[in-house]
Amino acid sequence: MSTQHSSDVLIIGSGAAGLSLGLRLAQHASVAVLAKGPISEGSTNYAQGGVSAVFDAEDSIESHIQDTLVAGAGLCHEDAVRFTVEHGPESIRWLSDQGVPFTLATREDGTQEYHLTREGGHSHRRVVHAADATGRAIQTALEDRARAQTGLQLFEHHIAVDLITSRKLGLGGNRCLGAYVLDRHTGRIDVFRARFVILASGGASRVYLYSSNPDGSTGDGIAMAWRAGCRVANMEFMQFHPTCLYHPEAKSFLITEAVRGEGGHLLLPDGTRFMERFDPRLELAPRDIVARAIDHEMKRLGVPCLYLDISHRPAEFIREHFPNVYAKCLEYGFDMTKEPLPIVPAAHYTCGGVMIDFSGRTDVEGLYAVGEVAFTGLHGANRMASNSLLECLVFAAAAGRDILDRLERMPEVPDLPAWDESRVTDSDEEVVVTHNWQELRRFMWDYVGIVRTNKRLQRAKNRVELLLREIEEYYGNFRISADLIELRNLAQVAELIIRCALTRHESRGLHYTLDHPLLDKAHPARDSVVVPTNFAQADRRPSWSA
Repeated sequence: MSTQHSSDVLIIGSGAAGLSLGLRLAQHASVAVLAKGPISEGSTNYAQGGVSAVFDAEDSIESHIQDTLVAGAGLCHEDAVRFTVEHGPESIRWLSDQGVPFTLATREDGTQEYHLTREGGHSHRRVVHAADATGRAIQTALEDRARAQTGLQLFEHHIAVDLITSRKLGLGGNRCLGAYVLDRHTGRIDVFRARFVILASGGASRVYLYSSNPDGSTGDGIAMAWRAGCRVANMEFMQFHPTCLYHPEAKSFLITEAVRGEGGHLLLPDGTRFMERFDPRLELAPRDIVARAIDHEMKRLGVPCLYLDISHRPAEFIREHFPNVYAKCLEYGFDMTKEPLPIVPAAHYTCGGVMIDFSGRTDVEGLYAVGEVAFTGLHGANRMASNSLLECLVFAAAAGRDILDRLERMPEVPDLPAWDESRVTDSDEEVVVTHNWQELRRFMWDYVGIVRTNKRLQRAKNRVELLLREIEEYYGNFRISADLIELRNLAQVAELIIRCALTRHESRGLHYTLDHPLLDKAHPARDSVVVPTNFAQADRRPSWSA
C-alpha cells in the first residue's frame, strides 16, 4: 500500500536552492524535502569556487552586472541580472548566519573581511569562498540546520516520478497538487501532496558522456515541468567546464576555475601556452571560450588531454588556497605544486531550464522552480563563474517570500489517487535501460557537444525520437525503477536540448555551430523558447520577465 504524505510545501531537491528555501519557510509552514540519495549528494556539494557578490570597495554592482552581461553574450535579461546581483551581499550574510565558514582575510587594522578571489569573466575579485570547497561548506551548514529544524522533514533516497496536476486528474485548470515519489528503500511509490511544490532538482549535465556533475544530475525537474505544461527555454546552452582532471578513475574531477584565477596557465603537451590565440583575457576568458579553445587544440593535435599548470606559484600558496584539489590530485598521482595537471572539458552546467518569474513561479499554478533547474534570464548564452550558487540563494529567498505571502490563501489539497501498478509487470530485460542510457549519453557527446553542425543535430534528433518511443513503451509496461525514471527524464531533456539547438541559426556563447559560426546580427538576440502541447496561453505567468 502506498502512503499519502501531506505538507504545506514540497521541495524536490536538497542542494543550496532547496535547503535554503526550506529553512526560510519551516518556521511558518510544514515543509517536506526530497533527496534522491543522501541529502548531501547533489551538485552543491561539489561546487569548489564560491559565490560571487560585491564586497570590495573597488568593485561595484554595476561592474558585476556588466561582467555578467558580457559573459552572457548578449542574451542575459538585464533586469534579471540586476535583481540577482543587487541581492548578492545579503545572500552571503544570510549564509554566514547559517554557519557557513567562509575564508576570511585580515585588514591592516586587525579586523576581518571576506577573502575574495577572482574567476573567469570577472573584472574584480568578488568570489566569496570557503577555501576550495565552498559548495561542501554551504551544503554541510544548511544540512545541519535543516536536520535541527522542526517543521522540516527530510526524505532521503526518494526520487520524484512525476508531478500531479489538476489537469492530469481531469479536475480543470492546471494547478500542481503534489508528486508521485519512489521510495528507493521499499520500492513503493507514495503520494506527496502539498499546496506548493518547488523544483530544486538541479541541472541535466549527465545527459553527456563526460560530466563534472554527480550521477543524479539527470534533468528530472525540467522533464517533469515540461510534462506538466511548463515552457522551457535556452536548453542549447550547456556549459562545459574547461578543466576537469583527466584520469580514468577520476570521474571528471573538477579543477576549480580559481586555479586559473590565481595564475594557472593552460599548456599544450609541449609546454607552450596557447590562449593568446583565442582571447586577450587568456586563461581568464569566459568558460565557453576556454572550453572551445581546449577542444580545438585537442582535435588539432589529436591528443586526449591538455594541461593546467600552477607549479610556478609557491608550493605553500598552492596548498593553502587549494587544499582539497591538491589532496585529490595526489590521490591520482599528480603533485600540482611540481607539475602540470592533465585536463579535459566536461559538461558542467545547464544554463536554460523551466521558465520562471522573479518570484520563482512557473506556468503551472502552485509550482515553483529555483536553482539550476530554472531559466531566470541571468545567464544568457553562458554562465559566468560563481553566479550559479548566487542565483540559487537569491531566487530561493524570493520564492520563499512569495509562498509565505500566498500561504493562507492557497487551498488545501485533498487525498490524491494512488499510483496505479495494476497493469504492469516486473521487467526481465533491465539491459534495455542500461543500453539506452549509454547510447543516449554517447550520441549527445558526439553530436550535441562543444562544437555542433546541422547534420550532427539532425542525427541526434532522429536517435532521441526513437529512444523516447522505446522508453515510453517500456515505462508503460513494466514496474519502474530509479534508473528508468532518470533515463526517461534524460531522454526528454536531450530532446529539448536538440530542439532548442536546431532553432538557433548562429553561434552564440555556449552554442557553437560550424554551419553558422558567427552571431546573427541581422536580427535581435532571442531566447529559444519551447512550448509543450499541453500549454495554454492562459497559464502564462503575467509577471514573467521578458
